[in-house]
Amino acid sequence: MQDPPSALARELGQLVHDRRIELGLSQAELAERCGMKQPQISRFEGGGSVPTLPLLRRLAQALGADLTISLTPHVGRG
Repeated sequence: MQDPPSALARELGQLVHDRRIELGLSQAELAERCGMKQPQISRFEGGGSVPTLPLLRRLAQALGADLTISLTPHVGRG
């Protein structure tokens, strides 16, 4: 079984990476847009860190995206 924080870090990092590539931005350009350094973007995209909610908001804004967080009940579980 995967460590949930590690799985979450990889999933979030992949989403940011995909959107950054879609926009044609380099890691350095994204870092500048959200007040970070390029190595931080690289570490995040690689799943090496789980960002805080304020950082996720800054990343979403820099990527021209909305940040949506939801809780969805498991189907078939009480």
